[in-house]
Amino acid sequence: MNDLLCGLAANTALPSELVDRLIAVADDDIAADLAGRADLSHAQAIALVSRVEESAERLAYEGRLTAADIDPAAQPHAALALLLEGAGRPEWARLLAADPLVERREKLAACPGLPSDVVESLAADSDIRVVAELALYATPDTATRLAGHPHAEVRRAVAANEATPPTVLAALTTGEGLPPVQRCLVCDREETPFAHDPQCARLDCDLLPGASCDGSHESTLHDTQQAVLGNPATPTEAAIGFADHPSTLLRWALAARPDLPSEVCGRLAVDGIPGVRADLAENPAIDEALIRVLADDHGHDVRRRLAHNPHVPLDVLTGLAADARIGATLLPRIATASPREVEELAKSPNPAARMLLAQRRDLRAEIRDALAGDPDAKVVKSIAGHPGLSEAQLRTMVDRHGVQVLAKVAANPDATPALLEYVTRHRPPVQKALREVARHRNATAPALLVCLADRRARPIAAGHPALPPPVIVELLADTDWQVVQAAAANSSLPPAAMWDLVPQL
Repeated sequence: MNDLLCGLAANTALPSELVDRLIAVADDDIAADLAGRADLSHAQAIALVSRVEESAERLAYEGRLTAADIDPAAQPHAALALLLEGAGRPEWARLLAADPLVERREKLAACPGLPSDVVESLAADSDIRVVAELALYATPDTATRLAGHPHAEVRRAVAANEATPPTVLAALTTGEGLPPVQRCLVCDREETPFAHDPQCARLDCDLLPGASCDGSHESTLHDTQQAVLGNPATPTEAAIGFADHPSTLLRWALAARPDLPSEVCGRLAVDGIPGVRADLAENPAIDEALIRVLADDHGHDVRRRLAHNPHVPLDVLTGLAADARIGATLLPRIATASPREVEELAKSPNPAARMLLAQRRDLRAEIRDALAGDPDAKVVKSIAGHPGLSEAQLRTMVDRHGVQVLAKVAANPDATPALLEYVTRHRPPVQKALREVARHRNATAPALLVCLADRRARPIAAGHPALPPPVIVELLADTDWQVVQAAAANSSLPPAAMWDLVPQL
């Protein structure tokens, strides 16, 4: 990969003439950056596709290409990209349905609005991967028909399709009313009974670990049931029968469904697998009584996931905050706290409660300022990124709590240039704080020069437009490719350097 040219291709200040020259020499990597340019003209987009056809996918997604620009026979990738966006032509689909490359037919099968004759052709395709892809994105009528397909892999795809009718999904949980499955990927390739070794060393083997078939296609049927349970269109009554299933994975999938009745939630709450109980703990279907039971469950991740439940009572949540390893995140229940609850949390004697509240970025000024002066470093660290804090408040945080809050202060969107320079002079230096300074819009040249001395902040600082142009030019010869690419993409790179870097046509 040419790091200099890839960086230049993403440089927003690159003149249009140099964009043309880059298109003329583009490889896959350079084309990927060129395709993302906001200023790419229609003519340049067409030229780029002619040079690197694979770039058509992104260009089509961004509306840079039209059907009139594409020859499907010569540019099948581009035709598929437009078909996926619903902007292709029906005759393209008919052409690609007969393409000898399976990968193209498979991609076609995922396209919306295909002509009925193309759907019929793909449904009868000789490669099961194509039929399964069609089943995954099929309309309700086609999904219903493919639910009875003799191959288990197709039925698994139907089970994951949210357009599949609920009655069909219910039938897939048991197979009742459907013709028997005849084949699966395992018995397509191996003599049965066969169980795939998870440590399989065969280079040409693409069976999943644990795939097995004794003639009943059990592993794919199990995967089908798991897909049905994860499908929101599956009727509740069809799903709840798996609450006591011997398969951990099926009970686990069930535990995340938001439509569970309380009786089923209660059974899953005493499941022997902590992961099942953890998924249940975050499920908004559980009631307050069960939430309070799970608050005392010290199984792996149960209490942390419970903290993310949107219905957890605040008293339970503040109790969890002390030791549930919630991390620096705005919890759903905190985000929806009422004004009265916000005031109560702000005045709570429990620092964990104040810390949770401080993650909000819409607090009234008086509450924000009170939390900014909190004696607890964890509370201050949580509020440090709140917009509206003054330079004096942010400096005071640093002076009182030092390295504990430095990175969060540096990330504050209102941090001033002087404050960011102050952060870079802190001793001992804090690497994460330097990275935040390096990406901050208000960073100055003196602050960025300090950041360049840090290995991890250096590639970020190299792309900052406030860096002096002579320094940017020097960084084009850096030994770190990330630094080189960031410098080449820097909009403050002198135009003369850009011209020198782009090959002459």
